[in-house]
Amino acid sequence: MRSIARFCFVERILLQLRVVSDLKCLSRAYGTAASSALLLLDDDHVFDNSPAVVPVDVSGEINVQKSVGRKRGNRRSRIHRKHVLSPVVVRVFKSLNWEAARQLKFSRTKKKYGFFRSIDAFRMVVNVFALAGMDMEVYALLRDIVWYYNKSNWAAFDLFSILLDSPKDAARSVVVFDLLIKVFAANSMLEHALDVFVQAKETGLELSIRSCNFLLKCLAEANRIEFLWSLFEEMKSTGPAPNVYTYTIMLNFYCKGNFGEADIDELLEEMERNGETPTVVTYSTYIYGLCRVGNVERALDFVQRLISTNGLVNVYCFNAIVQGLCIKGKLYGALKVLEGMRSCGISPDVYTYSILIHGFCKQGDVERGLDLIEEMKCSNIEPSLVSYSSFIHGVCKKRRSDISLGIFRDLGAAGYKYDQTAYSILIKGFCMQEDLDSAVKLMEEMVGNNLAPDPSTFESVIRGFCKMGPLVNALELFNMMLKDGILPTIATCNVIIDVHCREGRMEEALKLMNEMQTQGNANLFTYSAVINGLCKEGKSERALELLPSMLKRNVLPSVVIFSTLIDGFAKQSNSRKALMLYRRMFKIGVTPDVVAYTIRTNIFCRRGRMCEACNLFKKMIENGMEPDNISYTSVLAGFCRNGDMKAASALFNEMKQRDILLTVVTYTSLIFGYCKLNRFDKADMLMGEMKRNGITPDVVTYKILFAEHRRCGNRDRALEMLNEMKKSILPDHMNNIMLE
Repeated sequence: MRSIARFCFVERILLQLRVVSDLKCLSRAYGTAASSALLLLDDDHVFDNSPAVVPVDVSGEINVQKSVGRKRGNRRSRIHRKHVLSPVVVRVFKSLNWEAARQLKFSRTKKKYGFFRSIDAFRMVVNVFALAGMDMEVYALLRDIVWYYNKSNWAAFDLFSILLDSPKDAARSVVVFDLLIKVFAANSMLEHALDVFVQAKETGLELSIRSCNFLLKCLAEANRIEFLWSLFEEMKSTGPAPNVYTYTIMLNFYCKGNFGEADIDELLEEMERNGETPTVVTYSTYIYGLCRVGNVERALDFVQRLISTNGLVNVYCFNAIVQGLCIKGKLYGALKVLEGMRSCGISPDVYTYSILIHGFCKQGDVERGLDLIEEMKCSNIEPSLVSYSSFIHGVCKKRRSDISLGIFRDLGAAGYKYDQTAYSILIKGFCMQEDLDSAVKLMEEMVGNNLAPDPSTFESVIRGFCKMGPLVNALELFNMMLKDGILPTIATCNVIIDVHCREGRMEEALKLMNEMQTQGNANLFTYSAVINGLCKEGKSERALELLPSMLKRNVLPSVVIFSTLIDGFAKQSNSRKALMLYRRMFKIGVTPDVVAYTIRTNIFCRRGRMCEACNLFKKMIENGMEPDNISYTSVLAGFCRNGDMKAASALFNEMKQRDILLTVVTYTSLIFGYCKLNRFDKADMLMGEMKRNGITPDVVTYKILFAEHRRCGNRDRALEMLNEMKKSILPDHMNNIMLE
């Protein structure tokens, strides 16, 4: 399997080489240096990706004494040889002086002497410096060459063959290629670094374990799993043999969630089988990995075994376990680990306590959090701002942001420097308590201290204004975010869209939705808010046009969206399109809920198709759904409109037996049905029952009774209804009724 893996690995790289050779002019974009570099340079060797140009005249003048015969005597012939690189190279060779070598900036040298002479000179210099052990200088010169290649959009895959000092004695160049791998890897040119590895292997060079480990680490940081695994297998198969640092790099990568617990165990066992003794860093990485996959108990057992065998453990091993237990909510188990640390002679640090404080305060036990802060002080451990921020967050969750603010001010007076997190916690706390004035003041203070509120902080305040008002403040904050270049969260955009829809500003809502669609951020809530807003304005056709956009972006319309559209068309008396949407909902695999069933049932009831309405009502119950008061009332009202009061009365009694909420609409529907049949005795009985149950008749109820009594010539009863209405109905409604 290893030979196959190696073959695939080499073939993949060679294929890239062929492609790049055909596309040498193709622009390549590379990131800045990797997050960690192996070469630690002192103050005298400070290099960057684009070394500063050092002015120097590298032209040479050679005086040559030449005898030209007796006739000319001893005349001296001066030959001026301009643009000759050799003297500078010779001077570097003789002195091995870095100050002289750094004057050989590749871009200037190439411009003056041409590419081939320049690269040849650099090849000689880097190889001589490498033989002299001047690794940092070689690294800087190689980086200068690579930087020029990138700037010129040249393919850098051929640098291996160019820099090879002597194919017959390639071993002399091994240091150069070790450092070239580091240069490529540090500048995120990982394919180039791998290519150097492959070519070195094919040439018979044995690269150093340090350069291979550095490349392995960069591949892990870039999450290049295929290349990482292939390189690791190549190292095990053909060298350099992995050492403890190699395995630690791989273990760290495994423990970040890329592999399972069994893989982590197998890697550690392989390491020990190969005679590599794990370091304390290796063990702490392994323990962290076990805790990450949730096996905290096993991690604790492992630490206890290490302690019993005098193995290497440190505070980081315990911190991983403490954090794992806190994540699981086993806070008192974490406190026992804290005691266990002390018994082993390992002192908890600020991170140990901060983890515990965060855990207790998150669960609302701020008293224990405060005790831990006091314990830190007694142990001469200065609590960090992170420790206090967790405590402040816990107090805010108790809805005591005023106390949190006092602690916050005391910290500032004690010399703590506020950070973005501390401000955000307080601002969100005040928003939770609906104290938006204090939240806004803190935001202004935060900006005044050159700390930019993050998108989630803006979201909290915007949500607060949307809930409490005024809405214009929410819009102003949103516009401020856009002006300052702060990208709003999807949730923030959705809140603003919802505000526009509620205020009837559908064009603004659609504009923002279109921008979100362009960025690929529109989600189900976005479309739901806009569709609901359009349907409320009677623009169901325009709302329907959004369905294809949703499906195109792989956003499956929910049952709520379909229900909104169906209801919108039903209210516009477009039953045909409403029923078409109901069928389409089934077609794309969306299961209707109680609301969807009720809307369709109501459509049948309004069209007098009570048989179909009843069948649908029964089907809803058969599908395990509980009809609500709206579902029952829809069918009951349908029977009343058709004059089938027997069926309506039976359904009304069923509602009572099943404790379904009876509303004014339910009673009004029955009153209307009985009035149509001139059964005013039943209507009056229901009116009395309604009042006894604490349900106040509304305008519609009184209108029906007033109109029906007048229709039948019951003028006294009609006047009685008018007098009763005066006690509960607003004057405007009264005027409308009188006019009618």
